[in-house]
Amino acid sequence: MQESQPKPSRRGFFFGAAATGAAAAAVVALPRITGAPAAEAVELPRPAPEKGGGYSLSEHVKRYYKTTRI
Repeated sequence: MQESQPKPSRRGFFFGAAATGAAAAAVVALPRITGAPAAEAVELPRPAPEKGGGYSLSEHVKRYYKTTRI
């Protein structure tokens, strides 16, 4: 006695794909809970100088200089 399994249908595939897509959209749309607000962690850019220029020795530039040392 052989039990035959039903053949997967196209309708079932699309139903599963739609359910998976809806679940993924819900996860993305939900607000994320973090330990610290992201606004405080962002460093605000400095205003541009009035007479041009604009070079400043920031942490990013210091790290670059360290990588160029031999």
